[in-house]
Amino acid sequence: MKVKVISVLEDNYMYLVIEESTRDAIAVDAAVPKRLLEIIRKEDVVLRAILTTHHHWDHARGNEELARLCPGLRVYGADERIGALTHKVTHGQELTFGAIRVRCLFTPCHTSGHMCYFMWEDGSPDAPALFSGDTLFVGGCGKFFEGTAEQMYNNLTQILGTLPKETMVFCGHECTVRNLKFALKVEPENEIVKKKLAWAKQRDDEDLPTVPSTLQEEFLYNPFLRVTEEPLQKFTGKSDPVEVLRMLRTEKDNFKKPKERPNPQAMLAFDWGLFSPFLEKK
Repeated sequence: MKVKVISVLEDNYMYLVIEESTRDAIAVDAAVPKRLLEIIRKEDVVLRAILTTHHHWDHARGNEELARLCPGLRVYGADERIGALTHKVTHGQELTFGAIRVRCLFTPCHTSGHMCYFMWEDGSPDAPALFSGDTLFVGGCGKFFEGTAEQMYNNLTQILGTLPKETMVFCGHECTVRNLKFALKVEPENEIVKKKLAWAKQRDDEDLPTVPSTLQEEFLYNPFLRVTEEPLQKFTGKSDPVEVLRMLRTEKDNFKKPKERPNPQAMLAFDWGLFSPFLEKK
């Protein structure tokens, strides 16, 4: 099983999962058909199915065009709002694509019909993969657009959090630096957060993805998976894990990145009036 990470739109990821023995492929969140088809041709594979995590346009907008261009294409998802849907799936349902096994994990909150996909190959030494859409991010979680803190807590602790710790996490957006800046505000003494943030900034500077992470790593720096830890409870002023999560999400929604300090030389120039001729009205 080979996973191609494909950056699209402003900060989205779509994925192409290749069954290497048959050269069949599955797409996850096929938002940009042209880009996906370029990679399918380059990899010399046949697209058999699309797995859509949720109906938002930046995850599902390519479904109709791909269904038109690829007759017989199967489109899986849990929400009737997903375009070109052919197979509605339910929690715990398992799918098979050659040697690739998929378990559907229902995680309503970001949208009421959000589905994550857990993939593995029997007998393979490779770690399993989780395609978490907009439920779990590297260092964060999705906004509660159509759900509650109770739902997200269940999603993160009872559904995704109980998967094998070596599971590789492939999320729907590149927002790791922003997430970890918030995590550092929440836990300023967490050395693992500091190291991961420095690494993510380096990746960002080099225009490289920060996915995948692993579930084991997420428990060390993702505040939304650390709601029972003392620093998180101190930060939120809450002790009940659901209330900690609710407060964290509110704080994250209002979190602003620190403004960059003005260039000292530029400030001196303003103080000395060097820009005045350019600022005077004609």
